Amino acid sequence: MIRRTPIATALLALFTAPAAWSQQAVSPASAPATQVAQSTLPVVTVEGSRDREAFNAGTSSLGKLPADLRDAPQSVTVLNKAMLQTQGATSLADALRNVPGITLGGAEGGQIGNNINLNGFTARTDIYLDGFRDRGQYYRDTFALDSVEVLMGPSSMLFGRGSTGGVINQVLKKPSLKQATEVSASVTTNGMVRTTVDHNQALTEDAAFRIAAMAQDGKPTTRDEMKNRDYGIAPSLKFGIGSPTEITMSALIQHNHDMPDYGVSPLNGTAVKVDRDAFYGFTNDRLIQDVGALSATIEHSFSPTLKLRNQTQYNDVRVNAVETASQTLGTVGAAGFAVLSPAATSTLPLDQLSVRLQSHDRVIHDKSLFNQTELSAKLETGTVKHNVLAGAEFGHDSYVNQAYYRNGSCNGVALNPAGGTSGYVACEPLVDPAYVDSPSVTRGTGNLAASSANTLAAYVNDTAELSPQFKLVGGLRHDRYQASIGNSLNATNTKGSTTSARQDQTVNFTSVRLGSIWQPTESQSYYLSYSTSFNPSLEALTITTGATQPLPPEKNRAYEAGGKWDLVEGKVGHGGKNEMTNDECLMTN
Repeated sequence: MIRRTPIATALLALFTAPAAWSQQAVSPASAPATQVAQSTLPVVTVEGSRDREAFNAGTSSLGKLPADLRDAPQSVTVLNKAMLQTQGATSLADALRNVPGITLGGAEGGQIGNNINLNGFTARTDIYLDGFRDRGQYYRDTFALDSVEVLMGPSSMLFGRGSTGGVINQVLKKPSLKQATEVSASVTTNGMVRTTVDHNQALTEDAAFRIAAMAQDGKPTTRDEMKNRDYGIAPSLKFGIGSPTEITMSALIQHNHDMPDYGVSPLNGTAVKVDRDAFYGFTNDRLIQDVGALSATIEHSFSPTLKLRNQTQYNDVRVNAVETASQTLGTVGAAGFAVLSPAATSTLPLDQLSVRLQSHDRVIHDKSLFNQTELSAKLETGTVKHNVLAGAEFGHDSYVNQAYYRNGSCNGVALNPAGGTSGYVACEPLVDPAYVDSPSVTRGTGNLAASSANTLAAYVNDTAELSPQFKLVGGLRHDRYQASIGNSLNATNTKGSTTSARQDQTVNFTSVRLGSIWQPTESQSYYLSYSTSFNPSLEALTITTGATQPLPPEKNRAYEAGGKWDLVEGKVGHGGKNEMTNDECLMTN
């Protein structure tokens, strides 16, 4: 027996009633022969084909990579629009779950925004937007993305500092001359309502406009007190489509107003066994993020074999966080809060324990301005064909992080010593936490971290085709990276303090990439490669502790062997990668 909801039954009746009525009005047994003949419709043949390339992305948007990814001597995964839409991936984290070798973290280390590791290395500063470093601390959405490209392994020859585990590049949607409009809406069982719009409009024969927008509101998880309210818009304009000179201007504007969630505290070596939806924080906690990115690109083709590309991008990310985290477990008595001893170890019933809450408040402002100029050329030297890419990059990053703390009490006894800045704000029962606003307590000003960096780089890469089956790849990039970090704490640079008042660093480094590619057939590609990368100690522009001088950059070398195949006549593409990577970290003095 098939059971239908009232709505489904009504819809079925609505669409079947006209057909039943027409059959009753004119039946073959009673109608004249001429009328029966007239009711016979001619045969309609519909021809079409499925786009089998929809999920098989064999190209990249990056000019630094070859047009055919089989010619890249490293593992490259492209998550295109078809895959993102089919899976309903609404965030960058959702999309990256498709890529082996990636792990997604929470707020470890006090980090805000996406926390991603590539091949075991942090990708904190290795996330890119249209080929430019997108180092802001925010949660990235997919509403404005055409694809996500993941390069595995050291990539400093292509992208400069960092990139030891690889690179994640987000590709924004761009205009085309094809008229299209897509509207989507979704709702989850948690109560999250989301809608997106993507409209592309041709303006003239060689100009088009495109706009993508998103809005969502509701509970992202089942956990108590969770509620997000986000929206974004991404307009873009392109001129000269199909002409020798194309100009593209695009923007990304995103606003997040979310409830932060630090989870639960550990007890006896594991997460404490409380209700999985229990929330430890205050109802007026918040995480507000405002993102703005502006980009302009000019591409000019001097000839089919010589092209020049210049791109400028400005990023501005602001974060205002008032967050409270479940911290140490203990008991509450006349003397106030008593920490468990040994820490996080107890045989007491859970309803006799309390949790100390710690504030993690801060205001962060990340800015960057970068410009890239690239010249690509196809030429021949005898029987050898070359694809040469030469480029230069100039950029400036700045980072300001003002920390705050809330010092409160538990059972009338201060949780922080006089002059302390730990930010312990209150305590509450472990089993039945109270969902209330933060108490009115002293809010102090913590450390002010202010940092900046300048980047100058030049690079050249050549893919030499010795024959249709054999290719060699070689590239060099030289970076000059200058960074300075200042902290308001320990402004007098007190000896023995773990916080440096100021540090400066200048690094000059030349990155190398060498590779050989053998392609016995159009569906097979095998490669060997060697590449290097470097990680300056002031790379992340965050608080540095310890020595009075920054450490030398960490240097990495990688050897990789792999294969790429197109299976089932290209319907399954670039899978079956086999990689052997040896990362060697060299600390030099």
